[in-house]
Amino acid sequence: MMHELLTKFGAGSTGDAIWLLVGLLGQLAFTARFIVQWIASEKAKASVMPVAFWYLSIIGGLVVLAYGIHKLDLVIILGQMPGVVVYSRNLWLIHKGKRAEF
Repeated sequence: MMHELLTKFGAGSTGDAIWLLVGLLGQLAFTARFIVQWIASEKAKASVMPVAFWYLSIIGGLVVLAYGIHKLDLVIILGQMPGVVVYSRNLWLIHKGKRAEF
């Protein structure tokens, strides 16, 4: 039954199934960032963007980008590349700001 399900989603081989799982895990990390941001905002009673949001963004973005490159899916590649740059820049600015505090 699992094999049939994986085949329906384009995973005809073990390698394809692994890449499908990689893509799904990337998407899960990417989705988790919204949950982290929501919880942090609820605790602060204001809209906040925790550093974990940016880490989950870059992890999810890079993994989904790798999946898109593997699948040669131009839509995924072009959709993820700008985000990865933005997430990287935000993390750079956060860490640069922390170094300036010391």
